[in-house]
Amino acid sequence: MTDSVIAPEIMDSPVSSGTVRDYVALLKPRVMSLVVFSGVAGMVVAPGHLHPVLALVAVLCIAVASGAAGAINMWYDRDIDAMMDRTAKRPIPQGLVPADEALAFGIILTIASVALMGLALNWVAAGLLALASGFYIFIYTMWLKRRTPQNIVIGGAAGAFPPMIGWAAVTGDVSLASIVLFALIFFWTPPHFWALAIFRKLDYQHAGVPMLPVVAGERETKKQMLIYTLILLPLAISPYFLGIGGLTYLAGSTILGLAFVAYAVQVLRSEDHKPAKRMFAFSILYLFLLFAILIGEHLAV
Repeated sequence: MTDSVIAPEIMDSPVSSGTVRDYVALLKPRVMSLVVFSGVAGMVVAPGHLHPVLALVAVLCIAVASGAAGAINMWYDRDIDAMMDRTAKRPIPQGLVPADEALAFGIILTIASVALMGLALNWVAAGLLALASGFYIFIYTMWLKRRTPQNIVIGGAAGAFPPMIGWAAVTGDVSLASIVLFALIFFWTPPHFWALAIFRKLDYQHAGVPMLPVVAGERETKKQMLIYTLILLPLAISPYFLGIGGLTYLAGSTILGLAFVAYAVQVLRSEDHKPAKRMFAFSILYLFLLFAILIGEHLAV
């Protein structure tokens, strides 16, 4: 698959500047919502306190940086986005936003969000925010995505930074607890995304993107999905033993973890794509509920 890398080409067709709605779509708001929520979780469980205004600024910076990286991702991937059913209606392939404007939009928002985080909060959080953006744009989007079936494993680290960023916004440092929250998302990402890749396999195959189901086959992908959910099972309960999760979290993370494993087993045993679709939907709920329980416990104290 390495030889089938598709280089992005300049879109020469005339395009008018998009509407506000089109530029919001560039920010990938659905992806952004989970990123922001995990960042909030890191802020809430971190020891210390932030003024509400500063907390809102930190959340805004995480949201804007996430969206900006998404916009740059859409600029770079506009050629393959146009080939895939799932992404063909994005603003650039649809001719709603000029590619160069999307790129400028993403760059300006990235710089602004990192600078604001550093000036308003601290430069550790700003550095992590810049690292997450750079990792997603340069390591995942531009380097790994079109070259290796391990793209989402390594590149998934970019999406694991938000709770660590939220933690650093409060404390100004990185701790074992924040690293565990990072690891939780890091190991959650492959089974989450591979579930999508299984039932969107033809999309990726058509666009020449070497996702694991395309390169190694569905059976191997399903085995690896199960392995990752088994790794997540003890990892997800570790916040309890680190003192940032209570008994409610311990019970909830155990039940959710066992359910995630059960979904992976169903996917492994199935010959059709319906279990993969259900697992993909559950994986989003899984991560949301884990962080919701953590947040709820800390706010209830």
